[in-house]
Amino acid sequence: MGDTPDRHWMGPEPAGAARRVYLGILQALEAGKTVPGQRLVETDLAQEHSVGRNAVREAMQHLAVRGVVDLSPNRSPAIRRLDLAESLEVLEVAAAMIRLAAGTAARAYSSDHADMLESALSDLEAADTSADAAALNRARRHFYRALLLIGGNRELQRLFPTIGMHIIHAQYPSPKIQAARRVDYRRIAEAVVAGNPVAAEAAAEAHVEHVRDIIRTAT
Repeated sequence: MGDTPDRHWMGPEPAGAARRVYLGILQALEAGKTVPGQRLVETDLAQEHSVGRNAVREAMQHLAVRGVVDLSPNRSPAIRRLDLAESLEVLEVAAAMIRLAAGTAARAYSSDHADMLESALSDLEAADTSADAAALNRARRHFYRALLLIGGNRELQRLFPTIGMHIIHAQYPSPKIQAARRVDYRRIAEAVVAGNPVAAEAAAEAHVEHVRDIIRTAT
Protein backbone atom coordinates (compact mmCIF):
# COMPACT_ATOMS: atom_id res chain seq x y z
CA MET A 1 0.00 0.00 0.00
CA GLY A 2 1.32 3.41 -0.94
CA ASP A 3 1.29 6.76 0.76
CA THR A 4 -2.08 7.79 -0.63
CA PRO A 5 -5.25 6.49 1.00
CA ASP A 6 -5.36 3.31 -1.14
CA ARG A 7 -6.23 5.57 -4.08
CA HIS A 8 -9.77 5.30 -2.72
CA TRP A 9 -10.10 1.99 -4.42
CA MET A 10 -13.85 1.63 -3.97
CA GLY A 11 -15.47 4.96 -4.60
CA PRO A 12 -15.86 7.86 -7.04
CA GLU A 13 -13.21 10.53 -6.85
CA PRO A 14 -12.25 13.55 -8.91
CA ALA A 15 -9.64 13.47 -11.65
CA GLY A 16 -6.77 15.76 -12.56
CA ALA A 17 -5.94 18.75 -10.39
CA ALA A 18 -8.97 18.27 -8.13
CA ARG A 19 -7.71 14.79 -7.28
CA ARG A 20 -4.50 16.24 -5.80
CA VAL A 21 -6.52 18.40 -3.43
CA TYR A 22 -8.93 15.59 -2.62
CA LEU A 23 -6.19 13.13 -1.71
CA GLY A 24 -4.12 15.79 0.03
CA ILE A 25 -6.95 16.65 2.42
CA LEU A 26 -7.60 12.98 3.17
CA GLN A 27 -3.90 12.37 3.82
CA ALA A 28 -3.72 15.36 6.15
CA LEU A 29 -6.78 14.16 8.04
CA GLU A 30 -5.36 10.67 8.44
CA ALA A 31 -2.00 11.98 9.63
CA GLY A 32 -3.62 14.32 12.16
CA LYS A 33 -2.41 17.44 10.34
CA THR A 34 -6.00 18.59 9.97
CA VAL A 35 -8.71 17.84 12.51
CA PRO A 36 -12.52 17.72 12.59
CA GLY A 37 -13.92 21.24 12.77
CA GLN A 38 -10.90 22.84 11.09
CA ARG A 39 -11.70 25.42 8.41
CA LEU A 40 -10.36 24.86 4.90
CA VAL A 41 -9.29 28.03 3.11
CA GLU A 42 -9.75 27.81 -0.64
CA THR A 43 -6.85 30.11 -1.55
CA ASP A 44 -4.46 28.31 0.80
CA LEU A 45 -5.37 24.91 -0.65
CA ALA A 46 -4.99 26.19 -4.21
CA GLN A 47 -1.51 27.47 -3.39
CA GLU A 48 -0.50 24.36 -1.43
CA HIS A 49 -1.45 21.99 -4.24
CA SER A 50 -0.55 24.31 -7.15
CA VAL A 51 -4.05 24.18 -8.60
CA GLY A 52 -6.79 26.62 -9.52
CA ARG A 53 -9.67 27.45 -7.23
CA ASN A 54 -12.11 25.53 -9.41
CA ALA A 55 -10.13 22.36 -8.70
CA VAL A 56 -10.37 23.06 -4.98
CA ARG A 57 -14.13 23.52 -5.23
CA GLU A 58 -14.51 20.28 -7.16
CA ALA A 59 -12.48 18.41 -4.56
CA MET A 60 -14.65 19.90 -1.80
CA GLN A 61 -17.81 18.68 -3.50
CA HIS A 62 -16.46 15.12 -3.66
CA LEU A 63 -15.31 15.27 -0.04
CA ALA A 64 -18.73 16.55 1.02
CA VAL A 65 -20.38 13.57 -0.70
CA ARG A 66 -18.06 11.29 1.26
CA GLY A 67 -18.98 13.03 4.50
CA VAL A 68 -15.49 14.42 5.08
CA VAL A 69 -16.18 18.11 4.51
CA ASP A 70 -19.08 20.23 5.72
CA LEU A 71 -20.27 22.72 3.09
CA SER A 72 -22.77 24.64 5.21
CA PRO A 73 -24.18 27.76 3.50
CA ASN A 74 -22.54 31.11 4.33
CA ARG A 75 -19.58 29.43 6.01
CA SER A 76 -16.19 28.40 4.71
CA PRO A 77 -15.73 24.65 4.19
CA ALA A 78 -14.56 22.69 7.21
CA ILE A 79 -13.59 19.16 8.08
CA ARG A 80 -16.78 17.62 9.35
CA ARG A 81 -17.12 17.41 13.12
CA LEU A 82 -19.64 15.08 14.73
CA ASP A 83 -21.54 15.61 17.95
CA LEU A 84 -22.15 12.57 20.14
CA ALA A 85 -25.54 11.79 18.59
CA GLU A 86 -24.08 11.94 15.07
CA SER A 87 -21.14 9.79 16.12
CA LEU A 88 -23.48 7.12 17.45
CA GLU A 89 -25.52 7.28 14.24
CA VAL A 90 -22.38 6.71 12.18
CA LEU A 91 -21.52 3.74 14.36
CA GLU A 92 -25.01 2.32 13.95
CA VAL A 93 -24.60 2.32 10.17
CA ALA A 94 -21.02 1.07 10.49
CA ALA A 95 -22.17 -1.87 12.60
CA ALA A 96 -24.57 -3.00 9.86
CA MET A 97 -21.99 -2.57 7.09
CA ILE A 98 -19.11 -4.22 8.95
CA ARG A 99 -21.32 -7.07 10.06
CA LEU A 100 -22.37 -7.65 6.46
CA ALA A 101 -18.77 -7.43 5.23
CA ALA A 102 -17.59 -9.96 7.81
CA GLY A 103 -20.45 -12.39 7.22
CA THR A 104 -20.12 -12.21 3.44
CA ALA A 105 -16.37 -12.81 3.68
CA ALA A 106 -16.89 -15.83 5.93
CA ARG A 107 -19.33 -17.35 3.44
CA ALA A 108 -16.99 -16.82 0.48
CA TYR A 109 -13.65 -17.58 2.15
CA SER A 110 -11.30 -20.15 0.64
CA SER A 111 -7.64 -20.97 1.09
CA ASP A 112 -6.90 -18.71 -1.89
CA HIS A 113 -7.71 -15.75 0.35
CA ALA A 114 -5.36 -16.68 3.18
CA ASP A 115 -2.42 -14.50 2.12
CA MET A 116 -4.65 -11.47 1.55
CA LEU A 117 -6.19 -11.64 5.00
CA GLU A 118 -2.95 -12.40 6.83
CA SER A 119 -1.22 -9.54 5.04
CA ALA A 120 -3.91 -7.16 6.30
CA LEU A 121 -3.46 -8.37 9.88
CA SER A 122 0.32 -8.10 9.60
CA ASP A 123 -0.01 -4.51 8.40
CA LEU A 124 -2.19 -3.74 11.40
CA GLU A 125 0.36 -5.16 13.84
CA ALA A 126 3.22 -3.27 12.16
CA ALA A 127 1.27 -0.01 12.21
CA ASP A 128 0.36 -0.52 15.85
CA THR A 129 4.03 -0.88 16.72
CA SER A 130 4.93 2.30 14.84
CA ALA A 131 2.11 4.36 16.43
CA ASP A 132 1.91 6.32 13.15
CA ALA A 133 -1.64 7.68 12.75
CA ALA A 134 -1.53 7.56 8.96
CA ALA A 135 -0.16 4.01 8.97
CA LEU A 136 -2.83 2.91 11.43
CA ASN A 137 -5.56 4.26 9.17
CA ARG A 138 -4.06 2.63 6.09
CA ALA A 139 -3.89 -0.69 7.95
CA ARG A 140 -7.51 -0.34 9.06
CA ARG A 141 -8.61 0.20 5.47
CA HIS A 142 -6.42 -2.66 4.29
CA PHE A 143 -8.26 -5.03 6.64
CA TYR A 144 -11.69 -3.96 5.44
CA ARG A 145 -10.55 -4.04 1.84
CA ALA A 146 -9.53 -7.67 2.36
CA LEU A 147 -12.94 -8.54 3.82
CA LEU A 148 -14.77 -6.81 0.99
CA LEU A 149 -12.67 -8.37 -1.74
CA ILE A 150 -13.08 -11.81 -0.21
CA GLY A 151 -16.83 -11.32 0.08
CA GLY A 152 -17.09 -10.06 -3.48
CA ASN A 153 -20.26 -7.99 -2.99
CA ARG A 154 -19.75 -5.12 -5.42
CA GLU A 155 -22.56 -2.97 -4.04
CA LEU A 156 -21.11 -3.24 -0.55
CA GLN A 157 -17.70 -2.33 -1.97
CA ARG A 158 -19.25 0.77 -3.52
CA LEU A 159 -21.08 1.88 -0.39
CA PHE A 160 -18.54 1.01 2.29
CA PRO A 161 -16.27 4.07 1.81
CA THR A 162 -19.18 6.40 2.49
CA ILE A 163 -19.38 5.38 6.15
CA GLY A 164 -18.09 8.24 8.27
CA MET A 165 -15.60 6.11 10.22
CA HIS A 166 -12.69 8.20 8.92
CA ILE A 167 -14.15 11.14 10.85
CA ILE A 168 -14.76 8.97 13.92
CA HIS A 169 -11.12 7.89 14.00
CA ALA A 170 -9.86 11.43 13.40
CA GLN A 171 -12.11 12.90 16.07
CA TYR A 172 -11.48 10.19 18.68
CA PRO A 173 -7.81 9.18 18.32
CA SER A 174 -7.95 6.94 21.36
CA PRO A 175 -5.29 4.31 22.06
CA LYS A 176 -8.13 2.27 23.55
CA ILE A 177 -9.82 2.09 20.14
CA GLN A 178 -6.59 0.90 18.55
CA ALA A 179 -6.14 -1.75 21.24
CA ALA A 180 -9.71 -2.95 20.71
CA ARG A 181 -9.21 -2.99 16.95
CA ARG A 182 -6.13 -5.19 17.20
CA VAL A 183 -7.98 -7.85 19.21
CA ASP A 184 -11.34 -7.55 17.46
CA TYR A 185 -9.97 -7.70 13.92
CA ARG A 186 -8.13 -10.91 14.78
CA ARG A 187 -11.40 -12.40 16.07
CA ILE A 188 -13.24 -11.38 12.92
CA ALA A 189 -10.47 -12.88 10.78
CA GLU A 190 -10.50 -16.15 12.71
CA ALA A 191 -14.25 -16.49 12.18
CA VAL A 192 -13.86 -15.70 8.47
CA VAL A 193 -11.13 -18.32 8.07
CA ALA A 194 -13.33 -20.83 9.90
CA GLY A 195 -16.12 -20.11 7.42
CA ASN A 196 -18.42 -19.17 10.28
CA PRO A 197 -20.56 -16.18 9.23
CA VAL A 198 -22.50 -16.12 12.50
CA ALA A 199 -19.32 -15.78 14.55
CA ALA A 200 -17.84 -13.28 12.07
CA GLU A 201 -20.92 -11.07 12.28
CA ALA A 202 -20.96 -11.29 16.07
CA ALA A 203 -17.28 -10.31 16.24
CA ALA A 204 -17.92 -7.38 13.91
CA GLU A 205 -20.84 -6.21 16.03
CA ALA A 206 -18.76 -6.55 19.19
CA HIS A 207 -15.99 -4.42 17.67
CA VAL A 208 -18.33 -1.54 16.90
CA GLU A 209 -19.83 -1.84 20.38
CA HIS A 210 -16.34 -1.53 21.87
CA VAL A 211 -15.74 1.64 19.85
CA ARG A 212 -19.15 2.98 20.88
CA ASP A 213 -18.40 2.41 24.57
CA ILE A 214 -15.02 4.14 24.33
CA ILE A 215 -16.55 7.18 22.62
CA ARG A 216 -19.35 7.44 25.15
CA THR A 217 -16.79 7.39 27.95
CA ALA A 218 -14.63 10.02 26.25
CA THR A 219 -17.44 12.55 25.75
